[in-house]
Amino acid sequence: MNTQTRITPSQSARARIERSIFARRRQALMAKLPDNAVVLVAAAQMQPRNSDVEYPFRQSSDFYYLTGFDEPDAIALLLPGHKDGEYVLFCQDKDPVMEVWHGYRAGPEGCMRDYDADGAWPIDDIDAQIIPLLDGRNQLYYSMGQDAELDAQVQLWLSQLRQGGRHGLQAPGQLVQLDSVLHEMRLIKSAEEAEVMREAGELSAQAHCDAMRTCQPGIYEYQLEAVINHRFAMAGHRQCAYPSIVGGGRNACVLHYTENNQPLQEGDLVLIDAGVEQDYYAADITRTFPVNGRFSEEQRAIYQLVLKAQLACIEACQPGACWNSIHTLSLEVLTEGLLELGLLEGELQSLIASGACKDFYMHRIGHWLGMDVHDVGGGRKNGKWRTLQSGMVLTIEPGLYIAPDCKKVEPRWRGIGVRIEDNVLITGDGHEVLTASVPKTVAEIEALMAQG
Repeated sequence: MNTQTRITPSQSARARIERSIFARRRQALMAKLPDNAVVLVAAAQMQPRNSDVEYPFRQSSDFYYLTGFDEPDAIALLLPGHKDGEYVLFCQDKDPVMEVWHGYRAGPEGCMRDYDADGAWPIDDIDAQIIPLLDGRNQLYYSMGQDAELDAQVQLWLSQLRQGGRHGLQAPGQLVQLDSVLHEMRLIKSAEEAEVMREAGELSAQAHCDAMRTCQPGIYEYQLEAVINHRFAMAGHRQCAYPSIVGGGRNACVLHYTENNQPLQEGDLVLIDAGVEQDYYAADITRTFPVNGRFSEEQRAIYQLVLKAQLACIEACQPGACWNSIHTLSLEVLTEGLLELGLLEGELQSLIASGACKDFYMHRIGHWLGMDVHDVGGGRKNGKWRTLQSGMVLTIEPGLYIAPDCKKVEPRWRGIGVRIEDNVLITGDGHEVLTASVPKTVAEIEALMAQG
């Protein structure tokens, strides 16, 4: 096995979203709202794993995007034009006993000192403190329908305001889905966000290279996962952006395979879909390579076809391009290639029109990427497919998955699963592949694996 280069956190890339950027985002969001509106955003909560154990905490992406605050059980309010400050945080209070058990808290003073809140109160006091802050506001923007407990709490506050009408209180008359505004902001990445994602992509590419050098027949899938996690941790990042997929042989044909518990066999391919999370931003790379370092004839044929489709679709990633047209292009290239290889039979245009390749390619060409690995924004806006704009980041990830029991093809093709995925930033005049440094041609992969 290869002895990996030791990377210490001090040597690793350290692009981060600075405090001033969170403030700029809050101002930008408030500028998009009608006069006299209020925004409510809730933090994530700790989630039980089993018995007295909880899952590692990960902040709500929307909440972190606006605050940079990474503690659970908090609520932020944005109050445009409020005389005592436009940004308020409710957070866990300082508690020396609880902090001994569960870690230090910022508390209200820390929220104002370190997170630029204009005002802050303990979350236990929210029922009393929030009423005057909501009073007289015309619209309340928040993410309805995501948390039943929060929905009920909001309704209780509004009910109290309505009941206080005889005393001059006024409840917001309109509830508006915050996602429709906030997620449009998150869809377009700033230069600072792009730099964080660029570094996350580069680190993830290094980890994939480590896995290629390490791979050999007999190693277990989870051992390659450990190689990737080691690279991330040694560079100062504990979190993966999502559970890593390491699927050898037939497991590569399971799109979201995460058991990662099987030995890798001589003559099989292994598919790895893994990426780091850096400062709450995801990388998402997939590479497929031969366990023994050499592609068979059939593996090479399928791989070259997927790569051809991926390169064509990346080239099509230009400002103004229709998002759906890129998926259509992947269908056309893959269908034509499958026809040439004899895995499909018929007339090309009829096969494309009927979606014949969906037996082997059952997902779309990619998704938005950002703070969530399947990031916000949606493929359509106002009922129409989106066009690509500068600042969008998306994955391009065509694949072919020939099930081990597929009776439609000759046995020599069965059990081959290939996906190739890169992260693409749309720029003003084209695109940038943020994950370009991990090899993906057959010759490059075989040469890198020969170094192991």
